[in-house]
Amino acid sequence: MTDGNPDRPVIVLVHGAWHRPSTWDATRAALAGLGYETRIATLPSAGTDPSPTASMYDDAEAIRREVDAVDGPVVVLAHSYGGIPTAQGLTGADNVTQLIFLSAYLLDDGESMYSRHGMDAPADTSGTFPLPENPGLALYHDVPEDVATQAVADLVEQSLLSFTGTVTRAAWHDIPSTYIVSEDDRSIPTALQEVMAAHATTTRRWAGGHSAFLAAPERFAALVDEIIRSR
Repeated sequence: MTDGNPDRPVIVLVHGAWHRPSTWDATRAALAGLGYETRIATLPSAGTDPSPTASMYDDAEAIRREVDAVDGPVVVLAHSYGGIPTAQGLTGADNVTQLIFLSAYLLDDGESMYSRHGMDAPADTSGTFPLPENPGLALYHDVPEDVATQAVADLVEQSLLSFTGTVTRAAWHDIPSTYIVSEDDRSIPTALQEVMAAHATTTRRWAGGHSAFLAAPERFAALVDEIIRSR
């Protein structure tokens, strides 16, 4: 999935917490069918062996490396937690033409995930952050059953430290952005998404749950294509 239409930007995909790059496979295939080359930013805060210890800033550096490796225009598409290191890491990335946030944490300067929820960060930031009590319901309630079962099996550990990092300069201040609000999200409440979406240049709506890229990859890829072409 590396050959795309040279007239279109490369899309760098950023997964969320507890996930690995393979979560994007179906949507990558759909985007390839529309002529897009895609690249994946692998976030070191998510992993299995050993338990991850990386910070949000480490994730931000991983995203920036993927972007800097592209010789040409880039659109970055970030999901869920991935919105935080995306905003942190891409200030001054001159080849990024657009940011797309799907059901994502879109934070402003000085905010962390903890502060966004009105909570103090824990004094001890070692260890991992637990999955939702029922990840299948929280993350994949509208995903086909076989796909959702495999997605839950593929989840990995997430460093607690990554959830405490504070954004120092959010890239959406300088780069045009679109926020896709998921209207039936069981993980990030739609009302909270609406608040964060106010930071974005434009807003789109998805009549589904937290993981559109698994629930309906072709339809989601078509929405991404429409967003990119609308600029």
